[in-house]
Amino acid sequence: MVDKLETLRWVGNEEGHLVLIDQTKLPVELREIECRRIEDVWEAIKSLRIRGAPAIGIAAAYGICVGLQAKPLIVQKDFLDRVHDVAGYLATSRPTAVNLFWALDRMKKTARKLATEALPERWFADLLEEARAIHDEDRAMCHAIGSFGAELLHHEQGVLTHCNAGGLATSEYGTALSVFFTAQDQGKLLHVFVDETRPLLQGSRLTAWELTQRGIKTTLICDSMAAQVMREQRVQAVVTGADRIAANGDTANKIGTYGLAVLAKAHDIPFYVAAPTNTFDMAITNGKEIPIEVRAAEEVTHGFNCQTAPDEVNVYNPAFDVTPASLIHSIITEKGVVNPVSIDAIRSLLTS
Repeated sequence: MVDKLETLRWVGNEEGHLVLIDQTKLPVELREIECRRIEDVWEAIKSLRIRGAPAIGIAAAYGICVGLQAKPLIVQKDFLDRVHDVAGYLATSRPTAVNLFWALDRMKKTARKLATEALPERWFADLLEEARAIHDEDRAMCHAIGSFGAELLHHEQGVLTHCNAGGLATSEYGTALSVFFTAQDQGKLLHVFVDETRPLLQGSRLTAWELTQRGIKTTLICDSMAAQVMREQRVQAVVTGADRIAANGDTANKIGTYGLAVLAKAHDIPFYVAAPTNTFDMAITNGKEIPIEVRAAEEVTHGFNCQTAPDEVNVYNPAFDVTPASLIHSIITEKGVVNPVSIDAIRSLLTS
């Protein structure tokens, strides 16, 4: 049984590099790749070798450091220009997960402070420390989310989850899966039903793998089977992660999440979202303003190099959908549980 899963890590000191699990190879092969160039980090995020909103943010923070290694900078303007350029480049990798932009903004803010308050020879080392701090803070947030969320689940309960919001998507325990892992640590036995999560199968490839590695009773289902599982009363709760949460609580997550929330409401099953507070984007009023990434048609027509549709067919492949706050029972964060889900409750939590 695997207790901890290190999705990504920085190896070495200022001359080091980023190492991450290539999640496109799971569950057949557990392989790590090295990112020694900024282009390597961008490609890893874009191609989903690293995915999950918190993990993308951590990778982006380390990516700033990777991008600065190519050219030593001792002039303030050159240093800040390079940080700005690297951050701008990484920001083009994926548009929906707010953690990516949050981490890049934090690194740029740190760079501006260093440029005026620190000696040039300290700039890179201190930026690396900031990236490590983002990484460590995410570990702590994940465990706190698990502690609050586990209290909502009961021994021998059936739960359903979608996509992957575990250690692979974060720094260690995950968000949604942290709720299950923490419940397990408390001695609660859960039966977790896992959606395949089409078209890229993050549920079957990643979540089912993580849960079985931890020895948690796991049943894999096709996405279209969720309604039947609910009707048969096999699950008493749904727990998912989030990639961006608007000020009013509308939540963007992997495509298919909205449908699950509708089904949960119809079957009187609580629908929980587990996410750190840095997933909230208070600059966005509601879910209509969240940009939705649309990915290549080949992910649907030629999934995993197997053609399953005619060449001439039109394809619409949004990677995310938005679940209205009205369908969400509670949002589980590292600061506590938001219930009811409203703009006032969210603001109160974030300012506490």
